[in-house]
Amino acid sequence: MISVEKLLNNNGIQLSGYLQGQNQYWQGSLDYVSFDEAGIKAKLLNLDKACYILRSEGKIGITNEGYLSPFDNGKKSQVEMLGVVPPLAINQLGDPSFLEFHGVKYAYATGAMAHGIASEELVIALGKERILSSFGAGGLSHSRIEVAINRIQQALPQGPYVFNLLHSPSEPAIERRAVDLYLKYSVRTVEASAFLDLTPNIVYYRVAGLGINAANQIEINNKVIAKISRREVATKFLQPAPTKILRELVEQNLITEFQANLAEKIPLADDITVEADSGGHTDNRPLVCLLPSILELRDEIQEKYCYERPVRVGVAGGIATPQSALAAFMMGAAYVVTGSINQSCIEAGSSQHTKQLLALAEMADVMMAPAADMFEMGVKLQVLKRGTLFPLRAQKLYELYKTYDSIEHIPTPEREKLEKQIFRRSLESVWEDTVAYLSNRNPDKVSKAANNSKLKMALIFRWYLGLSSRWSNSGEKGREIDYQIWCGPAMGSFNDWVRDSYLAEPTNRKVVDVALHIMTGAAFLYRMQSLKMQGLQMPARYSQYRPVPFTEVRQ
Repeated sequence: MISVEKLLNNNGIQLSGYLQGQNQYWQGSLDYVSFDEAGIKAKLLNLDKACYILRSEGKIGITNEGYLSPFDNGKKSQVEMLGVVPPLAINQLGDPSFLEFHGVKYAYATGAMAHGIASEELVIALGKERILSSFGAGGLSHSRIEVAINRIQQALPQGPYVFNLLHSPSEPAIERRAVDLYLKYSVRTVEASAFLDLTPNIVYYRVAGLGINAANQIEINNKVIAKISRREVATKFLQPAPTKILRELVEQNLITEFQANLAEKIPLADDITVEADSGGHTDNRPLVCLLPSILELRDEIQEKYCYERPVRVGVAGGIATPQSALAAFMMGAAYVVTGSINQSCIEAGSSQHTKQLLALAEMADVMMAPAADMFEMGVKLQVLKRGTLFPLRAQKLYELYKTYDSIEHIPTPEREKLEKQIFRRSLESVWEDTVAYLSNRNPDKVSKAANNSKLKMALIFRWYLGLSSRWSNSGEKGREIDYQIWCGPAMGSFNDWVRDSYLAEPTNRKVVDVALHIMTGAAFLYRMQSLKMQGLQMPARYSQYRPVPFTEVRQ
């Protein structure tokens, strides 16, 4: 049993027993030992070097210098070694295979935010620092995605970068066109998100890149990171591609019989991102419950199929601070993914007005609202409610959709209110614009709507839902009250953390700075927790990590 000793210093540090140091001695100069609060904090933050906890003349101090020896050179040392923690590089956090597989420096990534909010600038800035980032291709035109591919590949010819593949259950042709583009331009990693079930498109992308290398091993050229929040969907990505879909792709001459056989030996995804309470599409699941469940599921399926390379499981949703990142790693996450917080960074494709609103957001300033892409299904997404009426107005449209069978059945006073307050134009002109838009994008839907008044009403309402997010990105003047801003509670958590620091102002928020501060802070907090477990009790102020400007990018 370890004896309990308490020693109070003027620096506030106490000792309540210790686990290390009894059989080792510190060798070095006391000139490099700090006993004052500022000096101690600086040495704790020096993650590149070990931290030695020493006691000299009744005072506890900390140093990064010196070394340990099993001998005291035959003379009683004036310095007692109480504990030690080793150096900790931020690339030690997470699963090292994630770094090797994707060619990145850290187990950190930024997720896709549709309509180019996760912009080329954002992806390139992170990619140049070997940090993985996903371009927000969802909702963009074929030509716009093509421009993004060319620009990102030119800036990052060796990567790393990811492109989003957003599930489009109501418009599968959009999903297919994106896959065709990715295959045409050899986009080697996609982030599959919002999938309710597997589609031939995601299977086609994955299997079309399979082959055998010189060592007679399966070579996976097209990597898949699947973002999920449900066990049943995770199961589909953790298992090999369905035989039925493989057969169909072979019959269509999209993949070879050989590739289909290889596909039965590997999972559909290389990585599963467990998405908890996030912005945009979310099931609002708590991470502390969801991650352990998916890890257990992964282990069960791995035991069944014995993959040569087990699927990694990372987390997203709520990752906004060093504390949340460290918690995820300690729960077994292979990597962490940030989302909402990156929208307020200077590289994001959102407008300055939107970034200012996000920088003021608190954790309770979010709510669920109907989603444009799955409106008829009643699917909702999480958005910012502070400074915008979008969530309330979108919910009103969905209530009308559920109540009435057509636009004509909506009472005249209600229709007039819609035209005046929400659409700011006649419903007839909104329909005309909708027809013009869909005639190029999805003409079949226009034909169906001609004979289906309920569908026509849904398409008119989706005009507002679809444009509201674009208004937010472009900074549409006069429409600020209708901005649709995808956002989770992580945004408020981030703002609380950076308050009174240089990152409080959105014009100072750079995605690389945010990434490095979260990972550096997580490593620092791990060090502090390790010292606590050795019996070192320190005032809370020592464990606070506050962002300060980087003088140089950490290597």
